[in-house]
Amino acid sequence: MNVQRISAIFEKDIKDFMKNMMLLTMPLIPIVLALIYERMGSELPLSLIYLIVGVTFSAVTSSCMMTMMAEENEKKTLRGLILSPASFVDIIIGKSLVTGLITLVSLGISLVIVGIDPFLSFRPLIGLVLLFLFFLLLGIGIGLFSNSIAATSAYLMPVMFLFGFTPMIEALGFSEDSIVMTITDTFPIMQAIEIHDTSSWLPLGIITIWVIAAVLFTFICFKKTMTDD
Repeated sequence: MNVQRISAIFEKDIKDFMKNMMLLTMPLIPIVLALIYERMGSELPLSLIYLIVGVTFSAVTSSCMMTMMAEENEKKTLRGLILSPASFVDIIIGKSLVTGLITLVSLGISLVIVGIDPFLSFRPLIGLVLLFLFFLLLGIGIGLFSNSIAATSAYLMPVMFLFGFTPMIEALGFSEDSIVMTITDTFPIMQAIEIHDTSSWLPLGIITIWVIAAVLFTFICFKKTMTDD
């Protein structure tokens, strides 16, 4: 790992981010959503606050990461970067720092608007960090096999609806004991909500398993990128 190379990749990507209108507008989505919910006047239920968290991590973290990776693929520069003196870890850390900074600003402003109190304790904060890693790794993996920025839009939709908007699935009218609710209750965002209802560390353990699965997914995508002609 080389700090100078990471710094150079960070500076390049932050400049590219400022020039990309699509990337610039994504961090505004959760902030606008938070402003709309805040105008409801009453205290928001935890599920709606976590909906904003899910939108931030899917629409900002995953989207920005997969767009930056796909842009390198589209310009045929990703493979060159991987084969350059900068290691794959240097590239990922440099791009992750940009994505992390943008996510932190967007999520911080959104939570200040709707109320940050539920997250001012240790376990919910750890939950947020694990959620960030999960969505970041999904973005890296998908970005590695996306051949164009346009293709990322199609890949982003299932990520947003399955993992970002999970609290909304309950509003579709499924009964509590249905197979759909049983499965979605194990999803990362739902387990993060569960952290607030129990003193058990089990929800954090389940989110950690999701993160490990995302690591394996990213590794498989990386190996495929390295072996493709």
